[in-house]
Amino acid sequence: MNGAVKALLVFVNEADTWNNRPLYQAVVERLQQLGVAGATAQVGLMGFGHHMRVHHKGLFGIADDRPITIVSVDDEARLRFVIPDIRTMVREGLLVLLDAEVVGGG
Repeated sequence: MNGAVKALLVFVNEADTWNNRPLYQAVVERLQQLGVAGATAQVGLMGFGHHMRVHHKGLFGIADDRPITIVSVDDEARLRFVIPDIRTMVREGLLVLLDAEVVGGG
């Protein structure tokens, strides 16, 4: 993969679930099933969304529903193909499609 691509960012919370398992895991697995080039789920240190509730590491380092960002990069057609599926899974999160450019890597 070289040159112009798109990056799909999916913002969810650690406590969100899909069919009794973590939503972030279900989204990454679904992206893989749909043939996306790659996806990474990352835990955020702190964040807030439309509910204005701050999510962060809580008392004694215990997780307090931390924010999770899933980043996926592929060509525009592939990502636009998967967005409807991911939208059905992400009820309260946010999906963002950005222009990107691959400048190195395999």
